[in-house]
Amino acid sequence: MRPTPHQKAEAELTKLGLSFPETTAGPAWPPTRGVYVRKKMFAVFGAKAEPLDALTIIMKLPISAEMAEELPFVRPAKGWFKQHNWITAHFDADDDVLAEMETLRGWLKQSYTAVAPKKLRRLLDAGPS
Repeated sequence: MRPTPHQKAEAELTKLGLSFPETTAGPAWPPTRGVYVRKKMFAVFGAKAEPLDALTIIMKLPISAEMAEELPFVRPAKGWFKQHNWITAHFDADDDVLAEMETLRGWLKQSYTAVAPKKLRRLLDAGPS
């Protein structure tokens, strides 16, 4: 079975996240998948009972969370998530998640730098050796 655009987007974003210094992937809370920097989560993929042709992504955006909430695919944050500048982007089967990849890649980097220690942020900013 061919992967859906949503599965392709998650795979690409996970691969990008794992290219950042000292990152790992693993389970978040069931049934979601997380990407971590030194055991601190900076991205979560999936949601309970989510079909293969949908994708939910949760990331920390201290710089652009308020602006991101204006986009049609971003759900309003509540409680702890809102207080700590996390956003939830959700793409249904009819949504073109691949058209938003540039934005999502930027958000993933922003989320990493918000969670990572300063030393690792500097390594990311320095680029490949």
